[in-house]
Amino acid sequence: HSSHLQVDSARKHGILLEAVQVLTDLNLSIKKAYVSADGRWFMDVFHVTDLNGNKLTDESVINYIEQSLGSVHYGQPNDFSGSTALELTGTDRIGLLSEVFAVLSDLQCSVADAKVWTHNGRIASLIHVKDSNSGARIEDVQLISVIEARLRNVLKGDNDIRSAKTSVSMAVTHTERRLHQMMFADRDYERKPILESVPTNSPALVTVQNWVERGYSVVNVQAKDRTKLLFDVVCTLTDMGYIVFHATVNTIGDRGYLEFYIRHQDGTPISSEAERQRVILCLEAAVKRRASEGVRLELSTSDRQGLLADVTRTFRENGLNVTRAEVSTMKETAQNVFYVTDVMGKPADGKIIESVREKIGLSYLRVKELPSLVYHKEGGERDEQAVGMAGTVLLSLGSMVRKNLYNLGLIRSYS
Repeated sequence: HSSHLQVDSARKHGILLEAVQVLTDLNLSIKKAYVSADGRWFMDVFHVTDLNGNKLTDESVINYIEQSLGSVHYGQPNDFSGSTALELTGTDRIGLLSEVFAVLSDLQCSVADAKVWTHNGRIASLIHVKDSNSGARIEDVQLISVIEARLRNVLKGDNDIRSAKTSVSMAVTHTERRLHQMMFADRDYERKPILESVPTNSPALVTVQNWVERGYSVVNVQAKDRTKLLFDVVCTLTDMGYIVFHATVNTIGDRGYLEFYIRHQDGTPISSEAERQRVILCLEAAVKRRASEGVRLELSTSDRQGLLADVTRTFRENGLNVTRAEVSTMKETAQNVFYVTDVMGKPADGKIIESVREKIGLSYLRVKELPSLVYHKEGGERDEQAVGMAGTVLLSLGSMVRKNLYNLGLIRSYS
């Protein structure tokens, strides 16, 4: 049922990330993939579907992918050139987001686009703002320093003087890659979660072993399948300075199985136990940052000054905690997605969510059920089948890669 895309190109560091990024930005779901690189060339085969699981039939999409892969820049699928990008990291707390949006509203900044992630008690956010009155990019240096100072004040709260950071970003980096980089720089992977949330989906299982004869480190990641899973893992490997030489991706039921053969840029495998543990922690964090804890609420309404401040304040006043948010304003219409839990990080009470919807407007704020709940409704057979096969898959994936390497003439036997 999936379209088959093959990418051949001269090898350079980050080429795999570029290919995955293009497919991910088009909201395509990568169901299977096979990557192989010898010293000079890089070959990628992706089996992709759209988000409804259908094959790609649209020629223009396929043409766009072909053009983009030749010339990927780390920019955006959207153009934010007319806005000012603010980067924020700090200690997460209930209601923090509503304070951030209240400050921006107070300073006459309208939010064109924002993405907010939380993980292990940390928050990272990239917010594109414009001047509310003129609709133009904010250029005034004094105003920018006031915005930075007031946001830093909000972020550091009572006790987080050291690690609260606010800055205006000049670099045009892919937003989600930048969020990974910000959380990685903030060392979120080493921190202890503040809220012991009830995981709605089992966390990632990551193993790292060295294949000594061939000089590779072999990384296996097993997690609940979702769009952007491959992007999140490849992003982190690339930004940690590893090169992926061979990889296979497989999806069975609702589980994704990813295997990577990696080396450092200088050609050596992972050298110490400490480094091995760090890779495991960082990849687990990469998967969890975007794992959707909580109920998904979608807000679609005409944009107005202070809308985000009001909506997030209503969440806070009703004891809802925002664990992730995606905000975009297109032609005066706000399309916002929030994932919310209760104050303890547990699933929010349905009655509270209904009362919040009434306050904000039932027709504007809709509840989208959690994917994990949807799976159980469709009958448990697929789940059991997937779990039953999971044990064997990890074994067969390793042999699958060896077989592929053997077929390519890269190794002499794959037994």
